[in-house]
Parts: sequence; C-alpha cells; structure tokens
Amino acid sequence: MADVARSAGVSLKTVSRVINGVSTVDVAMAARVRDAAGQLGFRANFAASALRSGSSSATIGLLIKDLSNEFYATIASGVAEVARAHQTQLITAHSGENAEDEMEAIFDLCRRRVDGLLIVPTGGNHSALRSEIDLGIPMVFLDRNPVGLDADSVVIDNYAGARDATLTLISEGHTRIGVLVDTLNMPTMRQRVEGIHAAFAAAGLPWDDTLLSTNVRGPAEASIAVERLLSLSVPPTAFFCGNNRSSIGALRTLWEQRRTEALVAFDDFQLAELMPRPFRVLRYDNRALGTLGAELLFRRISGEIFDPVTVVLSTELCPRGIQNFQ
Repeated sequence: MADVARSAGVSLKTVSRVINGVSTVDVAMAARVRDAAGQLGFRANFAASALRSGSSSATIGLLIKDLSNEFYATIASGVAEVARAHQTQLITAHSGENAEDEMEAIFDLCRRRVDGLLIVPTGGNHSALRSEIDLGIPMVFLDRNPVGLDADSVVIDNYAGARDATLTLISEGHTRIGVLVDTLNMPTMRQRVEGIHAAFAAAGLPWDDTLLSTNVRGPAEASIAVERLLSLSVPPTAFFCGNNRSSIGALRTLWEQRRTEALVAFDDFQLAELMPRPFRVLRYDNRALGTLGAELLFRRISGEIFDPVTVVLSTELCPRGIQNFQ
C-alpha cells in the first residue's frame, strides 16, 4: 500500500480510504490511487484485516459454472443445506469455463470477507490462490482438483467410472463406441476419455479417434455429433455421453430415428427413468459433492489443521428409461 501511496502522490490514509470505498475522497485523487494500484498490481486483501481483527462475516462463497444445469444446481443445494446448519449465509458466483473470469470472481469474493470458499474450478492454474489460503481464507474444490495448488477437494472417480462402463459395453459386444464429451480442457472430460481408452487397451482393442466428438456442451451439439457418427462408413453400435445434457440430445436423436444403439450417460438426470427407450447412467451422489465439500470447509473455518485431503466419490452403472418400450 505504501508503494501505491508513493506512486499516486498521496498519503497512506488516502489510499486506505479509497480502497475502503469512502465516498468523500476527491474524485481525481481517487482515480490516481486506483490507476497506481492497477499499475502496481495491488489488490486490497480484506482477509488479512479480518484475520487480524479475529472477525467472522458468517458468509461463505460458492463459485460454480452454471446454476441452470441440474448437476451444478444440486451441488449448490447441498452447500446451502450445510451453510444453513452452520447459520452461515451463502454467496454464489458464476465463472463458466473462463480462467480469467474465475480468478476475478474468486478475488471479488475474498474482498467481501467471506469466511471460506467452495470452488468448481476451471482448467486454469490456481497457484495464485495460495496467498489467500495462507492469509486465512480456506478453500475447498468441488468436482475437479485445482491446478498448481495442493488443497482440499471432493471429486468423482471419472476415470474408473468411464473405464468400467466402457468395459461393460465391450463385454456386450460393442467394439465401436461413439464418445461425446465437452472440451478436453476440462479435467473431468480428460479423465473420462482416458478411462475409455484404458478400457479399450485392457480389452486388447484398437481405439478409433473418429469416434470421439469434443466440445459437445448440450443437446444441440450432441444431436449434430450423433448424426456425424451414424454417418460413418462403420458407425458405432453404442454411445458414451460425457454429461447429462449431451445424453439428452443423443437420446432424442436416436429416438427420432428409431435407432437402438446402446447408450451410457455419465451423470443421472431428472425423469431419466421415463425416457422412451432403455439406456444406462453412471450415477453418483452429486449432492454429496456440495455437502461433503461444505462440511470440509467448515472444519477448516473452525480452525482444524490437517494435510489437504481429496474425497473421491464412486460411480454406479444403473438402468434408466422404459426398458420394454415399443
């Protein structure tokens, strides 16, 4: 802060007043302070002041990708349940898959003096968050492990789930499996594809890269991907969908064309059992991602000290859809 004061030609007190949003500071002077702070890469660390005063905001933050997606909404619901039990308010922020937006949202939540953060991370590097953790803002990562940072996390066993489901399909005679996944920048998608490759290797079968469709984010992209795969000279006899939204689009396209290819979806979804054709899902307790992560965070907030832990949730292959629909 002293460097900012020198660069702006003002006192430390003035810098402090600008940072804390005091409205009576001269407009031009405040602008000089903000410009100097930006040039020097200075960011007020409210966590440090809260730590010094021993105060608690009785709030936690949740940074999540997309609340309109049932998967993320269920995680948020689990977090909210635990927060209520601890008489703590929950602030939710969104970042999508943009690493810059993610870091900006995290630092904004830190400025709001939250007692801790739960983060569904992007594929970006998170090493810059070590200073925030060291200054007293514990963080727990959900669904994905952070990159460049050793921290608490609650994740799904993506690799084993995808591998075992693929081995099941192979055991049923499916040696050409169309795979639909979101961007491979997402660690979860990479792990699922790696699990599929491992299953083919274990079965002594070659993998055909033409069967992989990436950047399939929702039903529309899934429909296009299924159409492409079905048009191959040797089309797949089964499909593996990397998330709940892509599975909906794939199922719709297969149903419209009265196709009978097998399908496995990673992630369950509401009313899946009422879909007018049989398929299977890799089910896991996604609400537990939120509840277990929040309980772990409150242990940190209470002052417990222990090495970073990773909680891994297993998956289960379950039948869905109307099994004998005509």
